[in-house]
Amino acid sequence: MKPYAIRISNLSKVYNLYNRPIDRLKETVSFTKRKYGKEFYALNDINLKIRKGETVGLVGKNGSGKSTLLKIITEVLLPSKGTVEVSGAVSALLELGAGFNPEYTGIENIRLNCSMMGLSYDEIKEKMPDIIAFADIGDFIYQPVRSYSSGMFARLAFAVAISVEPEILIVDEALSVGDTRFQIKCMEHMKRMMEGGTTVLFVSHDINAIRRFCSRVIWLNNGKIQLDGETNMVCDEYLDFLKRGEVVHFEKRDALQEFVHKDGIAEIKKFTIFDSFGNEIGNSVNYDEPIVIEVIYDVYDESLEDAVLGIAIRSSDDDYTCGLNTLLDGERIPWKYGRNKVSLAFPYGIRATGGKYYFEAALEEQTATIGFHYLQRIKEINIIMNYKCEGRYNIPHQWLLK
Repeated sequence: MKPYAIRISNLSKVYNLYNRPIDRLKETVSFTKRKYGKEFYALNDINLKIRKGETVGLVGKNGSGKSTLLKIITEVLLPSKGTVEVSGAVSALLELGAGFNPEYTGIENIRLNCSMMGLSYDEIKEKMPDIIAFADIGDFIYQPVRSYSSGMFARLAFAVAISVEPEILIVDEALSVGDTRFQIKCMEHMKRMMEGGTTVLFVSHDINAIRRFCSRVIWLNNGKIQLDGETNMVCDEYLDFLKRGEVVHFEKRDALQEFVHKDGIAEIKKFTIFDSFGNEIGNSVNYDEPIVIEVIYDVYDESLEDAVLGIAIRSSDDDYTCGLNTLLDGERIPWKYGRNKVSLAFPYGIRATGGKYYFEAALEEQTATIGFHYLQRIKEINIIMNYKCEGRYNIPHQWLLK
């Protein structure tokens, strides 16, 4: 038995774009093969393998190529280049109700669509009661579809689409159909299919739904695979991209990046993050891992009284996540001529949800208004958190159920 449900090699889909309709005709009849349009790659050299039984999320902004990829997998579109191998019966929830005849009754549309999906007369007859029960639209099942409300139409379309018990299920933003009770029923059915070994390719802009259901996520960006890997890691990277509007590449900074430096008073020389065992932390840290930040600074003018040290954390989109300083906490830092050191401990970790964050540090006068030395993006770090909460922080908590 083949280990892969879907195997894609060197797949590309190219469209020719024209400024005017007449340009398409000119290109068609041109003896010199002159090009009047330009090529647009909806997909560009995609290589992908999905194992049987995997639940894989597909994310990306609008226009990234997600729907094009799904339509090629389901043979709605043909690729311009490359191959797609699919092992198993496929059911796709792409455009609910595509192929329904508005003049036919619900019963007639069930027969029509099930036959289009390859079911025999006897199989359709056997499944008919379950489809009708799942759709739960009452006597409207015997009325022409054109008389249905949008919710009734979606109910019937979903019920038909899942009736074939596929080996591979492709879902593209199709779970928000009908009322709340029907959505719950759809979700329960989806979970049973996933647990039963059905391979699922799940497309959604709801990142939390992706985190809940998928063990692996593929991020498409401008027709290419930007990232393919563990769900939380890819989702964190993708959310950082949405915040910044660009792909954020982690850069190791060996030297401090200086923003403001007034000579003659004091200067930050080193900023280091350690774990609870005293080992220096690299690029990543768990959200609940205790850390200690060590700041080494040189004082050139010790006549200044009550200087302040501030440390701030910002997210990848420059959101001011947290700012701490010794003035607000009522602490006095060492201020003797020469080398000095201060440490700041986070005994319960930073507690922020996953993604890239960076640190800033400043030495300031006693009101924390005038800075002598302000360093920006001293250290970038990737906070790792499995899907344990939503929002910005995982605040320590306890459920009281008795």
